[in-house]
Amino acid sequence: MFYDDNAIQFWDEQHSELEDRFLLLGISSKMRILLIVNCYRQQESVIRIISARKATKKESQLYGK
Repeated sequence: MFYDDNAIQFWDEQHSELEDRFLLLGISSKMRILLIVNCYRQQESVIRIISARKATKKESQLYGK
């Protein structure tokens, strides 16, 4: 998923009070469109996944544009 050249990343302003959180919308290795919430640790050398789920229909359409 992190190697999807077409992935779309958004800054999650609503949930970034204590740390910068990002939403990543992209295709998994099993060809599923997923939404991952993540943050970066240790000077951005570590990616912490907070949650991951199947994208909603609206999110899938956004990815397809």
